[in-house]
Amino acid sequence: MIKNRGHFPNDVAVRKLLWLAICDIEDKRARQREKERGTPAATRRAPGRLVEGQVVTNWKQALGQLALAYPDRIEPHLS
Repeated sequence: MIKNRGHFPNDVAVRKLLWLAICDIEDKRARQREKERGTPAATRRAPGRLVEGQVVTNWKQALGQLALAYPDRIEPHLS
């Protein structure tokens, strides 16, 4: 979970926070997958990988919120 931040000192800080959040989510998912290792595929409930080519859900909504909060930093990268 990402906590609210008032501001970021630079663009690198924003990217670092997002990357660390994605890594944290993937670590949790990997632990869930490890617990289910060896069980039949039909009974597994752990989510798939978040990184390595998988679709990141709600990214458009997150990007929209970032563009509202930091228009001068985000919008130049959207075109």
